[in-house]
Amino acid sequence: MRPWSTSTERALRHLLDEWDPVGVADDVRDEYDCMLAPLLGRLQQGAGRAEIGAFLTHESRDHFGLDPSLLRPDATAARVIARWTGGGRTEGATGP
Repeated sequence: MRPWSTSTERALRHLLDEWDPVGVADDVRDEYDCMLAPLLGRLQQGAGRAEIGAFLTHESRDHFGLDPSLLRPDATAARVIARWTGGGRTEGATGP
């Protein structure tokens, strides 16, 4: 389990910005910051791909008003889990 750190926050922000369900990450750098703390909390509690995918699906539908079936939150969840467990490096992000 990893504690919060600025590098962890940067890595999660980078993944969310790459996913960019709203399509504004290039213009609005903090668009997905509302998901950072809840996402980190879930990861620290041992959430797996299914739970992270459900969270991203919920946020895309209920918070952002988007159709999650078009956004592939499950693929982003897999990337988040891979990054969290050390199995995937994220370009532009350093540290654990």
